[in-house]
Amino acid sequence: MKIYTDLKDFSAINPVVTIGTFDGVHLGHRKVIRRLQELAQKVNGETVIFTFYPHPRLVLNTEDNGLRLINTLEEKKVLLEVAGIDHLVVYPFTKEFSKLTYIEFVEKILVKQLGMKYLVVGYDHRFGHNREGKYEDLKVFADQLNFKIERQDVLNMDAINVSSTKIRNAIADGDIQMANKYLGYRFFIKGDVVNGKKLGHTIGFPTANIDPQESYKLVPKDGVYAVKVDVDDKRYLGMLNIGVRPTVNNQLDNRSIEVHILDFNQDIYFKNITIHFYQRIRNEQFFASLDELKAQLAKDKLEVISLLG
Repeated sequence: MKIYTDLKDFSAINPVVTIGTFDGVHLGHRKVIRRLQELAQKVNGETVIFTFYPHPRLVLNTEDNGLRLINTLEEKKVLLEVAGIDHLVVYPFTKEFSKLTYIEFVEKILVKQLGMKYLVVGYDHRFGHNREGKYEDLKVFADQLNFKIERQDVLNMDAINVSSTKIRNAIADGDIQMANKYLGYRFFIKGDVVNGKKLGHTIGFPTANIDPQESYKLVPKDGVYAVKVDVDDKRYLGMLNIGVRPTVNNQLDNRSIEVHILDFNQDIYFKNITIHFYQRIRNEQFFASLDELKAQLAKDKLEVISLLG
């Protein structure tokens, strides 16, 4: 997959294009991608995804610090490459760019600069200034500019429309199993192992404290999770805690992500590891003593082994 941040470098044969943030690259997105690939094969063309960075909300609502996304940009690149996309355009999103009308965007960028031959849009996709461009308008405009357009219906699973918003809500609620079902893969967090207080060592459950790569990366609801951990191309079972560690922490606003890797005793400080989430197994809770905490962690370990084997 070729990646572009400057359209001067772009070159593709009969580009078949879709547009969006593609947060999660979930099963609904992959339905669109499959159709993109079918059309590209039909017209002897190549698939193109046109996405934006930073996320439009980060630019247009600078006071809104609450945006959290399923994927970082680097994660999204990997997922789209695995999905078989030929070209990824990561277009710089600015306030000036946001003022383009949908007609200007399609004509000046998609047609003149990309050479688009086919446009595939999602069932409710709108773009351009104030999101004024909708499918019906674009369809009329397509004839004038000599490209074809097609709308993909939403993917339904269990009578639910699969969307990035629904998956983000599931992750934020700790419903990892639902999120994974609609993602089509295990939700994951990549991060560096940083120094912690090393209290886990004192009770026989040493933990790696994780610093996610980007501040906008979505972190699941506080609690204990059954996970698998990738370290140096090897995968291990783990149990992960997200929260304030109320039994050992006096600063209850200090939220952390820390994972105990089962049957593992290597020094991995400052290494980058990947955590794949499988299931939330309990709430974070306060224990009256370290012995009670240790006993619960032993139970958690048995549950993780039972779940993940």
